[in-house]
Amino acid sequence: QEQLRESGGGFVQPGESLTLSCTAPKSTMAICDLDWFRQAAGKAREWVAGISIDGSPGYSDSVKGRFTISKDKVTDTMWLQMNNLKREDTAIYVCETAQRPGPQPCHKNYGQGTQVTVSS
Repeated sequence: QEQLRESGGGFVQPGESLTLSCTAPKSTMAICDLDWFRQAAGKAREWVAGISIDGSPGYSDSVKGRFTISKDKVTDTMWLQMNNLKREDTAIYVCETAQRPGPQPCHKNYGQGTQVTVSS
């Protein structure tokens, strides 16, 4: 199946902003909840934020108030607006579907990730 694809990562200074994008195969966002995960070098993978089929967002405590997740079902694109970035936000960010069985199943899918580096 066609994979999710992230973009928008980069190198920024503390306090700056970045917006990550995730494009998905057609109709993915109409049938799947989606999540952003991140993994920093030498650390465990961490859930960052998620958005449900109906658009309800959720955030980890570490990013709440700084990050905003959103999506567009028409273009099957999801975004992660990241403000006031901190050094500890440095990681590879990956978007994923939340696998779910049923009459209209959501299959597991994820991208290659995009690197975010926050440093002065």
